[in-house]
Amino acid sequence: MSDIALVVGGASGIGAASAQALAAAGHTVAVADVNVDSAAELTASLLGQGHHSFSVDASREASITALFDIVERQMGPIAVVVVAAGTNGYVDGKRPTLRNMTVESWDSVMALNARGPMLCIREMLRRRETMRVNNARIILIASMAAQMLAINSPASYVASKGALLALIRVAAGEAAQFGVTVNAVAPGAIDTPMLRGVMPKERDTDYFATTIAGRAGTPEEVAAAVAFLASPASSYITGSCVDVNGGMYMR
Repeated sequence: MSDIALVVGGASGIGAASAQALAAAGHTVAVADVNVDSAAELTASLLGQGHHSFSVDASREASITALFDIVERQMGPIAVVVVAAGTNGYVDGKRPTLRNMTVESWDSVMALNARGPMLCIREMLRRRETMRVNNARIILIASMAAQMLAINSPASYVASKGALLALIRVAAGEAAQFGVTVNAVAPGAIDTPMLRGVMPKERDTDYFATTIAGRAGTPEEVAAAVAFLASPASSYITGSCVDVNGGMYMR
């Protein structure tokens, strides 16, 4: 049984917490990130043995294809793929409106946040079509921003995360024949570098005053959902989105 887990965008935030949770659950983890030094540092701290770090630009097709090739060549068939790489879509620290959105800004966000996950799904399914593994899983990191009125997120970010919610349904249908489930986790406001880049802690009291949890979530709380979806216990869940938002959005 293969227990190789690949975390794309795994050097920080939710990706890093997911890598830690998967390692703690017994997976051998490949941490891939554009910041390969941070990926290597995280990898060295993971529980267990045999973990590796890799460089990847998740917006580039050739980089993702090469990543899957080298991970499987060095570590073995991939059982779990978590795609956490992403960008918030801010430009020079500011949230662009649709009125001043440039095509370049839109395309760069979609390339990383939507095309990157599609390419990861494609590469995983190509390999599992020819060599199946037990408990094969694909898990995308979506966002609550695509489920409700998003007052802090640019249209490019919201649209890219909305694309993931549609993509998991299509992918789940195609992946089933290869024994692969495809799901997403939609975090709310999570205390990560991405959040703090646009919302300093000083705003937390006002922002969370009317919410049920009354606080930001932690990357570890999101990673717990990722680890469950990666486990054999989630075998009857596919094409679904698990909301981890402290009750900020209910459906």
